[in-house]
Amino acid sequence: MSSTILPLAGLATEQTELAPQEKNPFLTALGERVRSLRSRRGMTRKALALAADVSERHLANLEYGVGNASILVLLQVAGALQCSLGELVSDVTSSSPEWLLIRELLGQRDEATLQRVRLMIGELLGTGGDQAGQSSCVALVGLRGAGKSTLGQMLAEDLAFPFVELSREIEKFAGCSVSEIQALYGINAYRRYERRALEEAIQIYPEAVIAIPGGLVSDAGTFNQLLSHCSTVWLQADPEDHMRRVMAQGDLRPMAASHEAMADLKGILAGRAAFYAKAQLRVDTSAQPLAATFLILREQVRRLLRLPV
Repeated sequence: MSSTILPLAGLATEQTELAPQEKNPFLTALGERVRSLRSRRGMTRKALALAADVSERHLANLEYGVGNASILVLLQVAGALQCSLGELVSDVTSSSPEWLLIRELLGQRDEATLQRVRLMIGELLGTGGDQAGQSSCVALVGLRGAGKSTLGQMLAEDLAFPFVELSREIEKFAGCSVSEIQALYGINAYRRYERRALEEAIQIYPEAVIAIPGGLVSDAGTFNQLLSHCSTVWLQADPEDHMRRVMAQGDLRPMAASHEAMADLKGILAGRAAFYAKAQLRVDTSAQPLAATFLILREQVRRLLRLPV
């Protein structure tokens, strides 16, 4: 006596696939990428399920766009397919074979090698390359309280360059304060104003000292423009000095929860330090008094710009 085996409830198969309009577009595209990667690897669904240590039913749901898999499951599937999680969930570097080949070449390279590649690509594409090493547009980066405004004005006067506070330029574009931009329009709108202000400053001032907002490094595109078109200096300071200087500027908010504020500040500094370290020069503003710090900054910048010291 024969029997008919019915699909398990919720199991998506080619026969029980849901209508396209019932699916989430992202999950559908994710499933298509899983199937494509599995085919590229020459794996059956059963083999992939075994290698990823997930049920074949779960994998079938994922492939047909009806399985909202957890991040851990996606990590397991990516590992079994020998690809990155980024390639699985899709980013620009999974959009073509050339992107995949380039990413493979760059994988596991050290920071120094990646930096050389970035500069070479910039030069090839005409987006700056290593020209920034001799740019007379000097950008000071670092957290608020590092001394960018004070030292920037002193340096600009010494070099006879205009001094530009990028935060003020952003406010001119937006017609309101930085805090109002973020409160009214959100951080993404603020980042757009930030990039526009930097582009305009670079175009208007071939020679200038620019104080850069501390968070600009969190936008890779804008930071890449900065590195490509400006000579860069990281003004570094101890967290305690950052806090003290911010409070001296009249911002007393950190006093309300000093322990939490200090922990947050240290966390932000740790998260951004690797990006600030991309600057060509580094000056510790906590290591000596202001006058001595300025002399160090002046000498380093003048040598970088090949000006008399």
